[in-house]
Amino acid sequence: MAKRIQVVLREDIRKLGQSGDLVEVAPGYARNYLLPRGMAVRTTPGVLKQVERRREAERQRLLAIKQEAETLKTAIETIGLFTIKKSVGENEAIFGTVTAADVAEAIEASTGKEVDRREITVPDINKLGEYKATLKLHAEVTATANLRVVAA
Repeated sequence: MAKRIQVVLREDIRKLGQSGDLVEVAPGYARNYLLPRGMAVRTTPGVLKQVERRREAERQRLLAIKQEAETLKTAIETIGLFTIKKSVGENEAIFGTVTAADVAEAIEASTGKEVDRREITVPDINKLGEYKATLKLHAEVTATANLRVVAA
């Protein structure tokens, strides 16, 4: 079997890797396809250092995003209770239902930080009262928001 060589990808290649990845490929594939098309470069000590710097910068960026999510979680839990006003009918039944957009709007009004409504899980709320909603702020950070639904 032929010896494999290492190259650094310059762009995303399906089934091989992402831009900046260090991959091992067959010499013919590198020589005849990847290198002439500028899709990859041969590995040298300088290129390896660049790859390492990019990885570290990406790791720092992801860490900063996680820290921001942790800060938002702390803010949500510190505030404690978010009030949502809805129109009410008989027997304290509200018109419509409380949606994730309503919760996101209440959180943004209180904290000043925007929350993606698609990452909010709200139970079925059809009456006045207190409820809990789950917010997925990051892949590893989940917060719980306490909601109070009151008459408008």
